[in-house]
Order: sequence, then structure tokens, then C-alpha cells
Amino acid sequence: MPRGTIRIAIIGAGEVVRARHVPGFRAIPGVELVGVCNRRRESTARAARELGLPRAYGSWEDVIDDPGVDAVLIGGWPYMHCPVTLGALDAGKHVLTQARMAMNAREAQRMLERARESPELVAMVAPSPHGLAGEAFVRSLIEGGWLGALREVHVDGLSGELADPATPMGWRQKTRYSGFNMLMLGDLHEIVSRWIPPTRRVFAHASKLVPERFDPENRRTKPVGTADSVQVTTVHEDQSIGGYRLSAVLWRRPTMSVALYGSEGSLFYDLLTDAIRGVRRGEAAPRQLPIPASLRGGWSAEADFMAAIRGERPVTRVDFATGARHMQFTEAVARSSRHQIAVSLPLKEFSNPSL
Repeated sequence: MPRGTIRIAIIGAGEVVRARHVPGFRAIPGVELVGVCNRRRESTARAARELGLPRAYGSWEDVIDDPGVDAVLIGGWPYMHCPVTLGALDAGKHVLTQARMAMNAREAQRMLERARESPELVAMVAPSPHGLAGEAFVRSLIEGGWLGALREVHVDGLSGELADPATPMGWRQKTRYSGFNMLMLGDLHEIVSRWIPPTRRVFAHASKLVPERFDPENRRTKPVGTADSVQVTTVHEDQSIGGYRLSAVLWRRPTMSVALYGSEGSLFYDLLTDAIRGVRRGEAAPRQLPIPASLRGGWSAEADFMAAIRGERPVTRVDFATGARHMQFTEAVARSSRHQIAVSLPLKEFSNPSL
């Protein structure tokens, strides 16, 4: 396993890359950020200058062709994740890609299969940053019997981000860039999947309540591509039931939360504040459950990636197999909404990514 300096190049230096990944990698001894490539030449030059990187690449192909690069960080939009990942793995480079893993389940499966062909390379998806502080604590409560048998799971992601019809269309509202990914659906499913059994069936309704927006890229008003309101009912492996409520068109403060209801008690996790409350059978009202210091988690994607490259431990959050399962859930929601049918998981085929 590599013991010297690991050289990483960035493909797509967006907000999350700048805020989390760059400082995270620079805090690890033996890691060197060698260059960057964005969608446009001027953006690439600006990112290299602002981030203090020595090389501005002309294209992502130049990055993976560079023998001086050991690993790539893919921070671009989902439409780039599959081609860049396949190219990087073919070139013998480790891959850390931003969430969501891909445009659709077929792309995610291709990425997973290619990664399995090169077990000596590390392939990882950056996790959702929400819920990491209390992840282990919630798991310990569940394993200790707080919930008893799980009955229902309620997941909320509500905001007014797109409530104003005058808000311009962003890349997340364009299917050519985002694929089947909708709002915070993938993030929230990843978070709740840390604590509950696998989802086996979904029934969904996704709406475009503001059907058109001004597109700054084309300087005209166009139909939006992805939903701004999503409702999902799920059935899990243990026959418990779930409900997802997602909307970005509500005049309200943002909320993001998970509620777990069992035969013996309930747990409520505010993902924006990391406040956890719980109530047991016979208690009148929920009470605060402070996260013990010994169980408090946090963001560690860069350290986890480097530890896997150096052979210190395997990827535990999120490997490509897990990421591919999450993409199947996202596609199942899209299929269910489009055809108004229940869709079973895991998916049996990936032959029609456009539905």
C-alpha cells in the first residue's frame, strides 16, 4: 500500500469541495493537492489561483492521463460522475466522488462493477454531512432496545428555497445535469438507511408545482426538469413503514428531520441542529438526549479515503455498493411517480435510464 505522498487532483471545484474537501485533505500529512479542472477554462484558472493549486488542467481527460496523479476528487455535478469515475479507474487512480453517486441506477451499477474489477483501488462516495454527529448514538439507542420493534419512519426535508417562482433555475432542476436526483431525497435516504432495514418497496408522487423558471444558462424561461415536491411511502425489510415529505416551495424556515417510531419508544433527530429527543412507553413527552462525547461523530470523508488508500481500514461510509443501492432507491421513486405504480427493490434491470 502507498506510504509516500498521495497526489490528488480535483475535477469540479464547487462549494462543497472548497468548504470541506480541500481543508480536509490539507490537514492530512502526506497528501498533496496538485491541480484542478472545472467546466470552463476561465473557471479552472480562477479555482487554481484561489485554492493555491499548481496546475490548471484543460480537461478532465488531462487529469486522468497525468501519471503524477494518484487519486481524483470528483466534485462536479452528477452527470460527470460516471464517465470520470470509469476513466479514472481505467487509469489506475483512486476515486472519491461527491454525492449523489450518479445520474441513475444504471450508471451507478456500471461504476460499481468497474470498481470491483480493480479491488486494489479505492472507490468511495462522499457521505451526507447531516446526522454524522449523532449517528453512533442513535444506533446505540436502537441496539439497546429503545425503540423495540420498528413501526414507522417519518423523514422531512422542507424549505422555501424555490418558493418564489422568480428564483432562477439551478443545475439541480436540470435533468441533464442531475438525472433522477430530486431535492434532498438521496441525502435523507442515505441518512435514515444508517438506522433502519433496507427499503423493499416504494410508492411515490413527485410534482413540479412551479413548472417553469428562468434559466440563466440559456437566458430564457424553460420547463423545469426535476420535481420541487416529493412524497414517498416505503415498506422496509422488517415490514415497518416509512414516509418521506420533501418540498422546496413552502414559505417556511428549513427543516430536516428523522422520526423513528417503535413498539417501545420513539426517537426524533433534528438534522439541522443535531438535537435528539426520545420518549419511552409510559412517558408523557419526549426528552432531550444529549450526544455523549464518546459517541459524537463528525465529518471525516478525506481521512477515511486516505486511510483506505493506505490500507489502514476499508471504506465504511459510503462505498460504491452502498451508493449504488441509494441510487436504486432514487430511481425507484422516479419510476413510481412517473407510472403511478409501486416499485420493488432491489431493481431487477437498469436498461431504461430515461424511463
